[in-house]
Amino acid sequence: MAKNNIGLIGCGAMGSALVKGMVNMGNIDPGTVYLYDLSVDRKKQLASEYNCKVVENLDELIPYCKKIFIAVKPQDTEGLLNSIKPLVQPGQIYISVAAGITINYIESCLLPGTKTIRLMPNTPCLIGEGVIVISAGDTVTEDERREVENMLKPLGVTIRMPEKLMDAATGLSGTGPAYVYLFIETMIDAGVSVGIRRDVASKLVIQNVIGAAKMLDSNAQHPAELRNIVTSPAGTTSAALLTLEEEGFRSCLIKAVMEATRRSGELRFG
Repeated sequence: MAKNNIGLIGCGAMGSALVKGMVNMGNIDPGTVYLYDLSVDRKKQLASEYNCKVVENLDELIPYCKKIFIAVKPQDTEGLLNSIKPLVQPGQIYISVAAGITINYIESCLLPGTKTIRLMPNTPCLIGEGVIVISAGDTVTEDERREVENMLKPLGVTIRMPEKLMDAATGLSGTGPAYVYLFIETMIDAGVSVGIRRDVASKLVIQNVIGAAKMLDSNAQHPAELRNIVTSPAGTTSAALLTLEEEGFRSCLIKAVMEATRRSGELRFG
């Protein structure tokens, strides 16, 4: 087992994002990255783009890699873990992005004490602007955790959370981009309804969201403080915000996050 070799099992959207970030922006030698996927075309395409190694079978990957990313669908994880159990070696780190698959379950399927890290990424990781919530098993050292976090930096921000909050992280962050997309879509429709061309409304709304987010990110002010700056007494903003409050905008969004969190708990495996 080579210390620097990295294995990726599953070359779909998130697996591809991991490779892109690590190789293109993370200064990882592509020759140390081994790719496996049931789809021959998919793994060969990814390998050709980033000059990584393709393996035909998992026994060509597991024994040779120190860090192994599991990026398959949750329903396929159990079969995968059982199939690789005989190949697992002490000291390896298994890093799973499979939603709902707990650290305890992964450890129970593999060797006792297997070093395991669980990730909850969101889709903006595909462009290097995502959030990755990370939880680690008890046998993962602080240095190992930091090393994995450094590998993930090109994909966005990494935030540590205890695994008991992973369902909440799923409801807020993993699902979060969908809330923002729906908000943007609705704002664009609103712009059209007051007479603005759709393409122009789209540019206005998207830039509003980007600008507002950057303002929040660039200073320590609470969102309410920035909102108050643009809310003049008896002005247009105050009239609009009153309507949102009357229609339950806040409570509806909070309920949505709570429902997504609850649903994530139902889908938990292990």
